[in-house]
Amino acid sequence: MANKRRGEVALQLGEKRYTLCLTLGALAELEEAFGVEDLMALAERFGTGRLSSRNLMKLLAVALRGGGHEMSDGEVASLSLTEGIEPVASAIADLLVVTFGAGSPSANPPQPQDI
Repeated sequence: MANKRRGEVALQLGEKRYTLCLTLGALAELEEAFGVEDLMALAERFGTGRLSSRNLMKLLAVALRGGGHEMSDGEVASLSLTEGIEPVASAIADLLVVTFGAGSPSANPPQPQDI
């Protein structure tokens, strides 16, 4: 069960429930993946409210691993989205809010742009 106090968010995909979490290691992986120098730059990048499907997939993969799910990027890319992209985008938006606080990404929750 996801615990928002620990920075966790739940995501239901089909019959499976996942826990998403941006651990310190996950945040470091995102800094490297997005080519930013620090957490502030990462928060600013996500604070725009615009994410490509590639960004969303990378965030999901890192957050799944941070939540304890041993999944490769390829396995994440092949997850079935029977309910569409909205549950994933919503869970990622919630995750960014619990990770970075209400002042940054929450003003403009991320939306997939390149689907």
